[in-house]
Amino acid sequence: MSRNIRMDRRRFLKKSAAGALGAGAGAMTGWGKAGQEAKAEPQKKSKIREYRVLGRTGFKVSDLGAGFMMDDGLIRAALDAGVNYIDSAEQYPGHHKVVAKAVKGRDRKSVFINTKLQVLKDISKEGFLKRARKCLEDLEMDYVDCLMMHMPEKVETLKTEGFHAAMQELKAEGRIKHLGVSNHGSFWYRDPEETMEKVLMAAVQDGRFDVFLMAYNFLKMDESERVLAACREKKIGTAIMKSTPVAIYYSLKSRIEQLEKEKKQVHPLYADGLKRYKDKVDRAELFIEKYKLQSQEEIQEAALRFVLENPNVGTVCFIARNYDEMERFLSVSGTRLSGWEKAKLEAYRQGCGDLYCRHACGVCEPACPNGVPVNTIMRYNQYYSGQGREREAIEFYAAIPGLRADLCSGCPGHCEAACPYHVPIQGMLIVAHSQLAMP
Repeated sequence: MSRNIRMDRRRFLKKSAAGALGAGAGAMTGWGKAGQEAKAEPQKKSKIREYRVLGRTGFKVSDLGAGFMMDDGLIRAALDAGVNYIDSAEQYPGHHKVVAKAVKGRDRKSVFINTKLQVLKDISKEGFLKRARKCLEDLEMDYVDCLMMHMPEKVETLKTEGFHAAMQELKAEGRIKHLGVSNHGSFWYRDPEETMEKVLMAAVQDGRFDVFLMAYNFLKMDESERVLAACREKKIGTAIMKSTPVAIYYSLKSRIEQLEKEKKQVHPLYADGLKRYKDKVDRAELFIEKYKLQSQEEIQEAALRFVLENPNVGTVCFIARNYDEMERFLSVSGTRLSGWEKAKLEAYRQGCGDLYCRHACGVCEPACPNGVPVNTIMRYNQYYSGQGREREAIEFYAAIPGLRADLCSGCPGHCEAACPYHVPIQGMLIVAHSQLAMP
């Protein structure tokens, strides 16, 4: 355990909400300079105040669930506070063993453990069985409450025979209780792509999936709310990710300032893409000043409450990187939006909404003559800028086969012209490439 984590733990155990504010999408972080200390009075540790039935599983889950956190101490603290939903995946390096350590010694029936397997081509029933049993081995558990199909990109993938045959056998053995599916958009560089809504609506009709993990937030509503309503009708449990799309404003603003300081000769189209992006940032800044959006925390907390207000939502997964961030998350449990917060969200939507590349959207990709996977790249950039997963994001970006955002500097901006949300996506892709591309 790092020295910083130990220090966070001591502050947390002393019931203090003070601490360093880091940058993070989903983390309740400061709007100002990185490392600025929060000024807060000591307070009691927050607890989960609301539990909801997770669809036809019948399990009462905490309204906030633990996402991809790589410190077992943080997960234990979350469990102590009443969190009882933990999300993991085969593709999260080392996470199963962290979860195993955190859950050890607790009543297994009191915690809902979800993990995920990606459906690759030509995977047989035996292949899925082997991978699922390895997950259970790493988790040190006899069973998981839900095993999800991780990020199927097409409706056809939902019907993969080897996967379902393996899941049926594992269910018969008592090794898994429920089947689920996760989706927050396609990885457009692989196969013919379909939207999150199309894939999940097909999963609703399929009837074999009991729980969905999906993207939903105050800037991405219509598509997600249609899926959530369908889930309610079929009694499918829902877990939410990508709930607080806020940190991208500050992280990209600071990055473009850095690029400007370098004063390098760039292609005119590159410069034009950055200019369109900077114009949006400057406009957002005016709104921030006008509506006194002085803290990123207040917008993120309001964004989380927006999601929790939807009665079709089961639990919202959060990622905290220290005890202070987790304390701020937990304080939102069981609360609802005030009129003041609704006004703040609307102000943010008007002033900064253009800076959010919608998760699971993909509308602009077909307009790209080079097939650049826009949504995927922006998701990796969020991992880098918003979740503190810099190394992982760089590795993911390097592994993209084919074309990446380095081509965007020589393009007139087909993606921007196609974006229905007026996102200055070409400039954002250029900034993302400058962060994610290995030297």
